[in-house]
Amino acid sequence: MKIRYDLHIHSCLSPCGDADMTPNNIVNMALLAGLELIALTDHNSCKNCPAFLRAAERAGLVAVPGMELCTAEECHIICLFPALDAAMAFDRFIEAALPPVENRPDIFGEQWILDEEDALTGSFPLLLATASSLSVDEVVGTVRGYGGAAFPAHIDRPSYSVTAALGDIPPVGFRAIEVTAAGDVAALAARYPEMRGKPVIWNSDAHYLEQIQEAGPWLDLPENTPAALIAALNGDLPAAWGRGE
Repeated sequence: MKIRYDLHIHSCLSPCGDADMTPNNIVNMALLAGLELIALTDHNSCKNCPAFLRAAERAGLVAVPGMELCTAEECHIICLFPALDAAMAFDRFIEAALPPVENRPDIFGEQWILDEEDALTGSFPLLLATASSLSVDEVVGTVRGYGGAAFPAHIDRPSYSVTAALGDIPPVGFRAIEVTAAGDVAALAARYPEMRGKPVIWNSDAHYLEQIQEAGPWLDLPENTPAALIAALNGDLPAAWGRGE
């Protein structure tokens, strides 16, 4: 079955995420956009995933818990998980790997934690826009140890990508690659051999509701479930990927 997706969305927990990026607003905007599978990927945290998954379940939308991890090298890596318990276990692991730098909301923005009704339940005190101590060489194995899948984010961007930080896509076991909507896939594949033969994923990296992408990029899976997505991202389940009709 062909599934329209957006697997890189931030909530108001990310310090750069807009206050309107609440679990229910994200879910409802995704439904309006015609999406069938979405993931929440806040910076270095999964703490809004419980509310996000409950809001999505209530709305009948398939949702995946995740995180946009910042590695020690300042590479952004999307980490997705088949179930909430695995995501929250990884969240605890990464929280312990963050530097003890307190957030300054007046400078970096709020880091709100919400419930499934979008009510404020707290805020995360450490700055989430920092680099963890986890190396890019360790990410794939570590995430798979939690039952998840990892792929490098926006490799065509000049900052916070593996190519910007390392000059290349490292051969560390990535089985899929994220490219922005403006990225030239053929030119990127010619420049980065590690990209060749791997599925290309297009996501919004939305920090504002209007940035959530319209239905377009798709993947073809036997079933629309987080487990099937993770298996496909890890190369354990055959899947087709495409950008449009």
